[in-house]
Amino acid sequence: MPKPDTQASQDLAPSGRLRAALNFGNQVLAVRSPTGEPQGVSVDLARAIADASGLPLDFVQFDSAGKVFDALAEGRWDLAFMAIDPVRGAQMDFTAPYVLIEGTYLVRGDAPFQKTGDVDVEGVRIAVTRGSAYELFLTRRLMHATLVRVERPEDALKTFLDQQLDALAAVRQPLNGFAASHPDLRVLPDAFMRIEQAVGVPKGHEPAHRWLSQFVTEAKSNGWVAEALKRNGQGEANVAP
Repeated sequence: MPKPDTQASQDLAPSGRLRAALNFGNQVLAVRSPTGEPQGVSVDLARAIADASGLPLDFVQFDSAGKVFDALAEGRWDLAFMAIDPVRGAQMDFTAPYVLIEGTYLVRGDAPFQKTGDVDVEGVRIAVTRGSAYELFLTRRLMHATLVRVERPEDALKTFLDQQLDALAAVRQPLNGFAASHPDLRVLPDAFMRIEQAVGVPKGHEPAHRWLSQFVTEAKSNGWVAEALKRNGQGEANVAP
């Protein structure tokens, strides 16, 4: 894996310690082990970046992507693992994506919806996590359905169930897992969006961004990302081309 020059290393972590934001709202990227330790492909990637740059690593933990992005204005992290989105892109620079996942809907078994496009009709209410990539996307794209925004992914699931909403928008993998043990629910087979997960840094850190872009490209091409996904039980997620 490529190592940064001194300028890139200093630009990446001006304090001398690399502060990596983790989003536990997306279990494809990061989860907490039974002992509370962070695990996942973004955790492994943060450690690999820290090792290559020779920087001590601190994890800054959040329970949703929206809270990660809000913390940018407070200067609480140096890099983050987030989905590429134009709203975020106004304040962040992203590498190319390293993982592709799908945003889709969980619905009830007797719901009339057969594909994601069927959900965008008047009167339909969709639970969604505020500030997530799919909430930002659906805010721009939905013409008729109403989004019911909540703060955390677990709150979105609870709201969908308790308020008898029509759909829950989220990442496919956890929806599949939940539906597998709830036969009265099903996940729609197609996706309303392809979520491009990347490494991001605050605007104004071009040396760090340039090196991280090289690092991510190498990690994809040499099979590192694919191996990290399998190692963390996320082999269904696709490595970005």
